[in-house]
Amino acid sequence: MKVSAETVAALCGKFEAVLPHLDERQRRLYLGAEAQALGHGGITAVATAAGVSTVTVSRGLHQLRGGPSVLGRQRAPGGGRKPLTTTDPGLQAALDSLIEPTELGDPASVLRWTTASLRDLAEQLTATGHPVGATTVGKLLHQMGYSLQAAAQTRSGGNHPDRDAQFRHIHAAVNAFLTDGQPVISVDAKKKEAIGNYQRPGRTWRPKGIPIEVDDHAFPADTDLITPYGIYDLGKDSGWVNVGTDRNTAAFAVESIRRWWYDRGHLDHPRAAALLITADAGGPNGVLFHTWRWQLAALAREMDIPITVCHFPPGTSKWNKVEHRLFSRITCAWRGIPLTSHEVAVKAIASAHTRTGLVVQAELDTHRYPTGQNPAPWQVAALPLSRDAFHGDWNYTLHPAPEPQRTPPRRTDPAATAWLSDPALTGMPRQELDSLVELVADDWQWLADRDLTRRTGQPRQRPSAHGIGQLEHHIRVLAAVLRARRVATTVLITEILGCHRTYLNRCADGAAELLARHDIYIAPVEGPKARTRAQLQARIDAAQQHQDGQ
Repeated sequence: MKVSAETVAALCGKFEAVLPHLDERQRRLYLGAEAQALGHGGITAVATAAGVSTVTVSRGLHQLRGGPSVLGRQRAPGGGRKPLTTTDPGLQAALDSLIEPTELGDPASVLRWTTASLRDLAEQLTATGHPVGATTVGKLLHQMGYSLQAAAQTRSGGNHPDRDAQFRHIHAAVNAFLTDGQPVISVDAKKKEAIGNYQRPGRTWRPKGIPIEVDDHAFPADTDLITPYGIYDLGKDSGWVNVGTDRNTAAFAVESIRRWWYDRGHLDHPRAAALLITADAGGPNGVLFHTWRWQLAALAREMDIPITVCHFPPGTSKWNKVEHRLFSRITCAWRGIPLTSHEVAVKAIASAHTRTGLVVQAELDTHRYPTGQNPAPWQVAALPLSRDAFHGDWNYTLHPAPEPQRTPPRRTDPAATAWLSDPALTGMPRQELDSLVELVADDWQWLADRDLTRRTGQPRQRPSAHGIGQLEHHIRVLAAVLRARRVATTVLITEILGCHRTYLNRCADGAAELLARHDIYIAPVEGPKARTRAQLQARIDAAQQHQDGQ
């Protein structure tokens, strides 16, 4: 049956309204459906009305009558533009090399100093011959398993081989003390905080639109800093914080423990017979500072109980209980609050608490703690300290003992000194040797101060209170002269003087440097060195016979 002209005209209006909104496949299927509805002659009528080929209408009709299944897409597989990873096989490898360089901080990496944003990555890839857009870079990164991530603080420094064993040792010591009812405290200094109307991290509840107004910046030179030193009592779940306004020194650390003991410790532990302290391996309360142990020995003497110290291995300070039992609560207590004064800081610290019953006390410490307050070598040697069998440098006990008195300087046997000062050995009259001793007598303090500056990088803050050694000045000069003359071995000289060889060599080095400072040169003698007292006496006798013969 032939399709009427009125039907074709109606189809023309319908197609003009609908076909522009359909894609290629949808138009083909729609035209096929209309032709199927018209029956015989429908293909020609629809093709005429739509202005397309009858082949297009026939294909649409065929697909409707059982052709290929519904695709769910506009084009069959393989149609359209190929992915960039197919047309540019090296794109993914180039992107991976930019995101994850083979060496961290590699100077050859083009993004060494560039933030690796999608736009930056797209620009770098395009510049290296891989044209790509930022959106495509984002899709590729997700396909490669990348995502935006912040840095995670999980690295804990060097892994000491005895790290786990020390943790077990600390655990056993803490359990033993707590089982016996003895106090165990964890100590450390929190990071310095600025006092002033400065912005602090965190947020607080405020009326909407009325935030706390703070200064937009601070000048470091004019900033007043505080150092909170925390003592956390493991047995009582209580904290005590000494808020210092001066330097964080070993004296400040021990004074904080002293204040805790006299303010809270002796009340919380009236029957205490010992005290265990867990501390970091670094800082003023670290394992390398004699001042820390020296100050603790004085505190043990005051408290009249032994003080045991267990240091955490290097790089593991975050495991110290005071860090996450006390300091974390202090950080929450003053978040978003400007520390405008010392009083505000102290009150904010004292407000820290937990639902499990943590109570914190804080006290302001305005005392001065100058540096350079180091013990003398003889004081270090006299410390009442006993070291544990396992890592005695990390685990030790300071016993309450009377304050040691300085031993007098070593006095060498006058007869031995007179024998070694014989002109046959020194190569000069005794009066000339005495003149050399007087010449360098005022230079020993200069030498000691210079050596201290070399070791610490800072000049001495106050005059030395413990001298510069235990050997007399004339013995040092005599040792330097004999060593320069090469008349006897160092072993024989130390045997005659009754001192240690290493210490004598160090003293002789200093004396030789002072003599050279005054342009004094000691010439060596010929012949082998004397190794015994008899050989040394034979040299003296030979020189005396030679002098008598003349």
